Amino acid sequence: MGFEQESLNRLTAIMSGKRLMLDHVSKASRGEHLAMAYLSRAGVSNPSQLALALKASSGRVSAILSSLEKKGYITRDIDPEDRRNILVSLTESGRERAEKDMEVVSGSMRWVFAQMGRRRSHDFLDLLDEFVTYMSVARPGEPLPTDKEVAEAFAQARQEAEHPSDGMFPLC
Repeated sequence: MGFEQESLNRLTAIMSGKRLMLDHVSKASRGEHLAMAYLSRAGVSNPSQLALALKASSGRVSAILSSLEKKGYITRDIDPEDRRNILVSLTESGRERAEKDMEVVSGSMRWVFAQMGRRRSHDFLDLLDEFVTYMSVARPGEPLPTDKEVAEAFAQARQEAEHPSDGMFPLC
């Protein structure tokens, strides 16, 4: 067995071992935290934009919005410029909850980085960036990427690193 298969086996074992924790985090809100983080950054959105940003179906977004509305975290209003559209925004309590949730997540991540130390944290992030860049061009079921596609992906990653955006889902 080559190192590639050993690495895949180890990654699978790591992720399987942590699956219960990851499932708990993702199922706890069924996408509500991501929707609130997006709305926190966007200010106002419509359900279609939210579905696109979350990579979720319109049905899933509708369920998320209904749940958030029942909790008093969002409002849905008719767009005064186009009455066919609905505008979604956070209420004050929704904004406070989103900030609290982001602080909890970022606090946990800062603690992990503190445990790892500066050098290992930077090394980890460099490797993660490289891994994610490769994965962005290695699509399952499609031909493996060409050297040119890989080079373009890394050029784009370098450009994004030099000119970072605020990010869609802020953690800090």
